[in-house]
Amino acid sequence: MINTTQVSFFTLTGYFDTGLVTNLCFIVILALYIFIVGSNVLLIVVICVNRSLHEPMYMFLCSLFVNELYGSTGLFPSLLVQILSDVHTVSAPLCFLQIFCVHIYGAVEYLNLAIMSYDRYLAICCPLQYNTHMTSKKIGILIAATWFYPCFAMAPLLYLTSPLQLCGNTISKVYCDTHSVVKLACSDTTVINLYGLLATFSTIFGALLFILYTYMKILLVCFSGSDQTRQKAVSTCTPHLASILNFSFGASFEILQSRFNMKNVPNMLRIFLSLYFLTCQPLFNPVMYGLKMTKIRNICKSLITNIK
Repeated sequence: MINTTQVSFFTLTGYFDTGLVTNLCFIVILALYIFIVGSNVLLIVVICVNRSLHEPMYMFLCSLFVNELYGSTGLFPSLLVQILSDVHTVSAPLCFLQIFCVHIYGAVEYLNLAIMSYDRYLAICCPLQYNTHMTSKKIGILIAATWFYPCFAMAPLLYLTSPLQLCGNTISKVYCDTHSVVKLACSDTTVINLYGLLATFSTIFGALLFILYTYMKILLVCFSGSDQTRQKAVSTCTPHLASILNFSFGASFEILQSRFNMKNVPNMLRIFLSLYFLTCQPLFNPVMYGLKMTKIRNICKSLITNIK
């Protein structure tokens, strides 16, 4: 029996020998990470610097872009190091740090998308009361809750997981996650599994049910409203819906893979899909919102023109 004081590192078996294309893989992933950081930082700066964008919708977008930076930074540096390493190991403290980052990223993403749907609901369904409901104080409280709630929910899970007695140190993935560590435990993990399921599904399904409710209300208003109302709904809700669907696709596979045996799925496909929500979403959001949101697009164009 191996306890956590003896397990000083974990071995990540999701990696495989890429041979002659190792350097190419490293360059492609590094370029992807640089693009993600650059695009998200650009939009954060654009929103913060331009007073015309100091509106609730853009404040929530700014929080979303910060989360994309946070989530991608929790994965990419580790991924780049592992690609160039002959032995794919990660120290226990860094593994638990990555677990914390990945779980917080997923929860903040869903909660942020939920408060964005609430903002769209107020703007489209209650336009006259919008400024009364969406005050600066309320915006601050909603953004703070989006970030602090996942931290408080994650703390007990790490507290229960870190002292577990482990019978091994092999994780069949390219990054660390809670369930992979819990599966290595020698002792009973019923409490951890129940708390993990409760925390996961209360956050995800709570956010999704709220999003569904707000969009049902928006659809009702669109069907009975004017063409201008429908146009406003389409222009502001399309990127939001696309973001929800894109992230939910990746997150759903990751949850299924962590809870069920997916060995029948080809290894390359498993790796790609497990990385999807951590790599594609941070890339997808700045591109989608940067192109679709007229104010952001025009300011970015003017910046590029001035640089030239």
